[in-house]
Amino acid sequence: MKRIFSYNVNGIRAALKKDFLTWLQLANPDILCLQETKAQPGQMSEEDFERLGYSFYAHSAERPGYSGVAILSKEKPVQVTYGMDNNKYDTEGRVVRADFSGFSVISAYFPSGTTGDVRQDFKMEFLADFQAYLNELRKEYPRLIISGDYNICRLWIDIHNPEKQQNTSGFLPEEREWFQKFVEDGYVDSFREINQEPHHYSWWSYRAGSRGKNKGWRIDYNMVTEELKSAIRNAGIMPEAVHSDHCPVWVEMDL
Repeated sequence: MKRIFSYNVNGIRAALKKDFLTWLQLANPDILCLQETKAQPGQMSEEDFERLGYSFYAHSAERPGYSGVAILSKEKPVQVTYGMDNNKYDTEGRVVRADFSGFSVISAYFPSGTTGDVRQDFKMEFLADFQAYLNELRKEYPRLIISGDYNICRLWIDIHNPEKQQNTSGFLPEEREWFQKFVEDGYVDSFREINQEPHHYSWWSYRAGSRGKNKGWRIDYNMVTEELKSAIRNAGIMPEAVHSDHCPVWVEMDL
């Protein structure tokens, strides 16, 4: 059994100051996918993670203090691939993949469109290009786990007050339409395989005490390819972990 976690830490150095290592020891995932590390290699206390038994693989953005993804794993991968072979996104440090015997794990940080039309257009282009990249990848690696911050609420139950949010980036009709087609293309939302209840979120605004009132969004996912659907044993969200404005999401799989 493998426990795979995904966590947008909103700056790994800030999370480490909030006792992230103690949390990691207690949570004890087999594989941890991080997003928004906001740091360069050598700035992420890699040796501390290695002391806890994790191999550490990071893909950082060229711009300091921005974006960045990582995979930490107790089992050494067969190979690690940095980026998706598309410079447009790879300079922003958005994708890293680790291949293991019989399955592969991707840590992905999808662009946000909240800063305006230019970035929203960039986000929509990323959605199309990332899906095409995955579909090609599946020919060689059909058993994929795609963990990360997708920056989209998939369903109406994945966001508080959905009626008022439909013109907000992250819940736009075209974003949800992309997500629906993504699922129809053979990608499974592991959390919703286990739990169909509303009010389960993975991100809360820092404004207006949103987290305390649980006025959140579910934008972090462990999606798996259809070939791995039968391997899902359990899945959940850990809102009690407070190192970030996000919280960890996890899936337990019989791999």
